Amino acid sequence: MFNIVIFGAPGSGKGTQSEYLINHYGLFHISTGDVLRDHIKRGTELGKIASSYINDGKLIPDELMICILENVLDEHPEEEKKGVIFDGFPRTTEQAKALKEMLERRGGKVDVVIGLDVPEAELIDRLIKRGKESGRSDDNMETIKKRLEVYHNQTSPLRDHYVAEGVYAAINGTGSIESIFDSIKAAVDNCRK
Repeated sequence: MFNIVIFGAPGSGKGTQSEYLINHYGLFHISTGDVLRDHIKRGTELGKIASSYINDGKLIPDELMICILENVLDEHPEEEKKGVIFDGFPRTTEQAKALKEMLERRGGKVDVVIGLDVPEAELIDRLIKRGKESGRSDDNMETIKKRLEVYHNQTSPLRDHYVAEGVYAAINGTGSIESIFDSIKAAVDNCRK
């Protein structure tokens, strides 16, 4: 069981690079954004609660996110054994601590945190383009600015947390998708030795 957290600002390429990690290592991928959007689309109670936070550019409460993750893992025990890519979680230091506790209860740990570093101007360009291509309602300038502000205030301190734990790998998130993945692969392979 090898667990990866893929970390970065909105638009940094977490979803794209997660696909490469899935294909290369055969890991189970949990995108909290995808899980939440699915609940919103289906109109579940969780979806209604999540929608109110997401549409305002805010983070989902920690307890709710941990509960969602545990449910996803409980529904996929065989995939969990292979290892998990956590995409979009944790987003706060408190969530990181909760994830660590949850994984310890399940006999695992966070093995490596892949931190995708991308300049803010490029993040905005990517998100605007993604919004036009995908129709995602949260990829508009007003919400993007709120999401980036939340990221800088609440999420970026995670970098220091994971650096202190000795599992953070900083990756330049600009350039070709393939060259970025080569850097990620080198970091992951180094941690698997």
